[in-house]
Amino acid sequence: MTWLDETMVGFDTETTGVSTAKDRIVTAAIITRRAGEEPSTRTWLVDPGIEIPAAATRVHGITTEQARAEGMDPKVALDQIAEALAAPLSSGTPVVGFNAQYDLSILEAELARYGLPSLESRLERGIRPIIDPLVIDRFLDRYRKGGRKLIDMCRIYAVPVVADDLHAADADVLATLDLLPAMAQMHPSLGTVELDDLHDQQIEAHRLWATRFAAFLKSKGETDDLPSPLWPVSLPEPQEEPEPASDMLF
Repeated sequence: MTWLDETMVGFDTETTGVSTAKDRIVTAAIITRRAGEEPSTRTWLVDPGIEIPAAATRVHGITTEQARAEGMDPKVALDQIAEALAAPLSSGTPVVGFNAQYDLSILEAELARYGLPSLESRLERGIRPIIDPLVIDRFLDRYRKGGRKLIDMCRIYAVPVVADDLHAADADVLATLDLLPAMAQMHPSLGTVELDDLHDQQIEAHRLWATRFAAFLKSKGETDDLPSPLWPVSLPEPQEEPEPASDMLF
């Protein structure tokens, strides 16, 4: 029996855009999956306090008018989301997110915007353990060509999904939770790593990917929106670090 057989909590957000510093959370979902039980789902629709761009509405389907009419006060919703994540993390239960760095970073930015305690400050051991199938897949199959969006990885790991359902936070969470056991079937070593070690190895795996990808972008003359090497939460204007040797288990 491994951590794959234990309780996991999935987390995802849909937002007004792709900037973790400037954009806002519109919807969020947290789903708890326990062995032998139906998943427990909690969702939020938030009034972001700003216009939702048409491009974002095309992704998640929430309009500015709907968010204003039906959405929660952001200060209330954000505090609830942070508490709902802090509870499992404080007990050592992993939180699973696809591209978790984005969702956790925008949550921390939103909490700061409204003067609320950060998720980090609510946890004695920091924001851990986090499991991100995207980070893991980039490391385990780094030379595979093609996209690595959630829908791409569900296809690669034979996880059945309805494509039209994705980009709703709760559907994305369920698909992400299903990805992990499918990935472990293809990469059995994944289930043998202790959660704390897996978290730390993802920090390094993401840093290596971000450093290499940023160097590639710079070689093409692109200097905007370079990936942050920090994980699972990114900070503004990260400084580059030398690339040490890495010996990872998963």
